[in-house]
Amino acid sequence: MPVAIAVRARLFARLREQAGTETEMLELPAGSTLADVYQALQQKHPALESDRSAVRAALNQEFGDWNAKVADGDEVAFIPPVSGGAHGVGVLFELTADPLDARRLEAAVSHKSAGAICTFTGVVRDTSRGRSVTHLDYEAYAEMATAQMRRIGDEIAEQWPEARVAMAHRTGRLEIGEASVVVSVSCPHRAEAIAACRWGIDRLKESVPIWKKEHAADGTYWIEGDEAKRA
Repeated sequence: MPVAIAVRARLFARLREQAGTETEMLELPAGSTLADVYQALQQKHPALESDRSAVRAALNQEFGDWNAKVADGDEVAFIPPVSGGAHGVGVLFELTADPLDARRLEAAVSHKSAGAICTFTGVVRDTSRGRSVTHLDYEAYAEMATAQMRRIGDEIAEQWPEARVAMAHRTGRLEIGEASVVVSVSCPHRAEAIAACRWGIDRLKESVPIWKKEHAADGTYWIEGDEAKRA
């Protein structure tokens, strides 16, 4: 049994800026946990967030408990709270730097048995928390984000078996008025389509690792959960 293991640690959004790096290779004793990995990062980067309740840990692209043990070669990530056939199926899940087209997602979920298609489009607005916003930057843990979107599609299919789901989210710089996220769901009836679409965007906002940075007249702010953290 090895006495030491090597893991690849990744940091995103505000945590990446605090540490001044996105990726760090660490050597730790065998049997170390996610909490031990984060502590090792804090020792190397003292400016890193000290309140662990403001950080989520992931192990090999799955959210994990802080006490979960890591193994040699694992990838761990530490992220701020995110700013979210005839049977049900996810048909399109993507991150893209290109403008979003809600009609394309609607076409993806459309089929002969779909009596209703409900689409939610999130749009960049010019004010937030009393500040005038000039533009936004979106950042994502891409590999995990698309996997989480697919999982949400599976969860929707469990609750609404005849639903079809498509989700797309922008990354990079977005101007005022541009679409940042689109969720489209088709079902045989409108009540199910509306409920599934609302549930899908709510789950996306709470569980998919995507963050936005607001650029305002008085500075820049990472939006995490219900709070803004000044950059």
